[in-house]
Amino acid sequence: MEQHGQGGPHESRQYRTVGAAPEVVTVPDPEPGPGQVLLKVTAAGVCHSDIAVMSLPADQLAYDLPLTLGHEGVGTVAALGDGVSGLTVGESVVVYGPWGCGTCVKCAEGKENYCLRAGELGIYPPGLGSPGAMAEYMIVDDPRHLVPLGDLDPVQAVPLTDAGLTPYHAIKRSLPKLVPGASAVVIGTGGLGHVAIQLLRAMTAVRVIALDVTEDKLALARTVGAHETVLSDEHAAARIRELTGGIGAQVVLDFVGAPPTVATAGAAAAIDSDVTIVGIGGGALPVGFGFLPLNTTVSAPYWGSRSELAEVLDLARAGSVEVHVETYSLDEAPLAYERLHDGRISGRAVILPNG
Repeated sequence: MEQHGQGGPHESRQYRTVGAAPEVVTVPDPEPGPGQVLLKVTAAGVCHSDIAVMSLPADQLAYDLPLTLGHEGVGTVAALGDGVSGLTVGESVVVYGPWGCGTCVKCAEGKENYCLRAGELGIYPPGLGSPGAMAEYMIVDDPRHLVPLGDLDPVQAVPLTDAGLTPYHAIKRSLPKLVPGASAVVIGTGGLGHVAIQLLRAMTAVRVIALDVTEDKLALARTVGAHETVLSDEHAAARIRELTGGIGAQVVLDFVGAPPTVATAGAAAAIDSDVTIVGIGGGALPVGFGFLPLNTTVSAPYWGSRSELAEVLDLARAGSVEVHVETYSLDEAPLAYERLHDGRISGRAVILPNG
């Protein structure tokens, strides 16, 4: 094993007690076991999913505590466990988050986000069950979960591992309906939504209609390429129908997923459309004859595949997508979560554990 040469303890941002705020604690430096990779973390993303985990009661929490948060991570290779090849110490890499078993049919396709055995085997993503990226060092279970960063800025790139990959996966599956003349609605223009708008503009020729609850958020949506912006309220669906000549949208992407936004998504959908519920706000949309326009497909995808992450990074290298970020130190992580919870983050918050 190649040693990283640091030794001693380091700081980690951990969720330690159900219902309590995360804490900065000192933990021993991890050492990579056989087949593992140790990263020195350069950037870690802050996500609503972290808040959702910390909001769960003890009987619904699937993970053991304490848990080091952070499922978006970028770092440099600090050490290689026995048997690891294809990486060099000091190389900058991006962490692919939805870890799977590596051997089932879905994993063989690179779709570890849909691994058939992860639950059975107790395999969890970093920051969502396994120790995550909000620490000076983190262990990656297998080198296949690392993608070269290349010349990308770590702070700009780290949100792409979820806030970029998740909307990319959702958009890519609906490309047959995202044809010139069609309309796509993006509900929620925060971390994921403002990236989705850019992806839609880069990958399609559709008209993009963005929804959010404040004029500030809609201003960001217009800045990153939305053709139309609509306040997300009880009149939003009717406004979308007006903008689309009464037809509705061929694709609706809901990055909030709360009951009111899901209802808007269904009401704004066109005949033969896709409604994709990405957000985890607890909303559900009834499916059945007479509930939605004819042949409407409703789905709730999860994250994205390893090959799709490489594609998202290539889009960033081409200048087609740029995440609006706010940076925080590890000690400032509670402030970042507080601002995210209150809707005061413009784009994506990024923690710099070694900054």
